[in-house]
Amino acid sequence: MHFYKNIFSFMLVGLASCCLMQAAQADDLLQKIKAAKVIRVAVPSDYAPYGFVGPDMQPVGIDIDTAKLVAAKLGVQLQLVPVTAPTRVAYLQTGKADITISSLGKTPEREKVIDFTIAYAPFFDAVYGHKALTIKSYNDMAGKTVSVTRGSMQDQELSDKAPGAIVQRFEDNNSTIQAFLSGQTQMMAIGTTVAAAIAKQHSGVDLSLKEVLSNSPCYIGVPKGNAGLVSKLNDIIRTAKADGTINAISMKWLGTPPGDLPE
Repeated sequence: MHFYKNIFSFMLVGLASCCLMQAAQADDLLQKIKAAKVIRVAVPSDYAPYGFVGPDMQPVGIDIDTAKLVAAKLGVQLQLVPVTAPTRVAYLQTGKADITISSLGKTPEREKVIDFTIAYAPFFDAVYGHKALTIKSYNDMAGKTVSVTRGSMQDQELSDKAPGAIVQRFEDNNSTIQAFLSGQTQMMAIGTTVAAAIAKQHSGVDLSLKEVLSNSPCYIGVPKGNAGLVSKLNDIIRTAKADGTINAISMKWLGTPPGDLPE
């Protein structure tokens, strides 16, 4: 009888130790960031107005302002790590960045490999083409060329909703946009706010909305197993929503309020 009691006690101790280890690991990255007094944030450099290079050759945009907010609230220095759409998640998995603030949408596939905070900015995906091109439904895209950034939300949405389209995938957003502007493709799948920035930068560009793919808000991506860091980031976002900071960032770069961002 004493033998089984000892075994049971041993199991309880082991279970408690395991829980303590998991809790410690969950806060490990947050503690490392605080100890180093630096947070490495993966951000886009080619996706206006979320992240791009300004006239003074410095990175600017919604994601940059959000990264600065996070660093300030954590009381650490900010180190920006430029990424492309296909590398945003990979940089977290390989430890090249602590978090990613890069207009990242939440999908079931991504949730298998990284964790997400609550949303910090709005984002609508759509397909754009020339005004003369008649597109009344996704079926009308069959046989027509569409440029898209590989691994982006638009890539997945386009494949699901317009399987008949001839999708040409590019490794970064600039290439996706240039493929359309140069006439290499008939349409492009991109964010509506990005399209607005393109129209502003390229006066007179022939750009017309064809189909809205989805409403895909932006979330901060965090490596798996860092519940403490996710919780802290959520607190920062919620406070910024309550005090008007998130609204100010959205108005500055999008010209509209962020709306009801999902938790």
